Amino acid sequence: MAKIKKILFPTDFSEASLAALPYAVNIARLFEAQIFVIHVVPLFPSPSEGPGYGPELDYLNYLRTDANKALDQLLAKKIPKEVKASKILVDGDEAQEILRAVESLHIDLITISTHGRTGWHHFVFGSVAEKVIRMSHVPVLTVRGQAVTEAPKK
Repeated sequence: MAKIKKILFPTDFSEASLAALPYAVNIARLFEAQIFVIHVVPLFPSPSEGPGYGPELDYLNYLRTDANKALDQLLAKKIPKEVKASKILVDGDEAQEILRAVESLHIDLITISTHGRTGWHHFVFGSVAEKVIRMSHVPVLTVRGQAVTEAPKK
């Protein structure tokens, strides 16, 4: 049986993304493993005068500050004290940064939720979970979050 010591749990803080957290916690308890909760702040195109100028930088700093608080709250409220957990906050492409964390931290398992997007949502936004599954060199446990459809059904 594989020994799981490090689990990566990516989140965008949506309810759908949190669907995989109970699985990460239960596996961490079972194997006495550590959970690394990662949030990736997406980068925006640089303004025309170059990086570091304008309201884009202020907005990115706001997103980082807000995400850091949300990570702290998630660790405090959703992960039991007996489970060792750490937070990771990075900027960039979600799938690339998740895979980079897997390599740099020597992660044994990824637990990730799928948002269940269909139709044009999936076409436009793609799927971070799908990219991670295709490119990961470690096992990936996927948990289906709430499906997002093209239009609400009446």
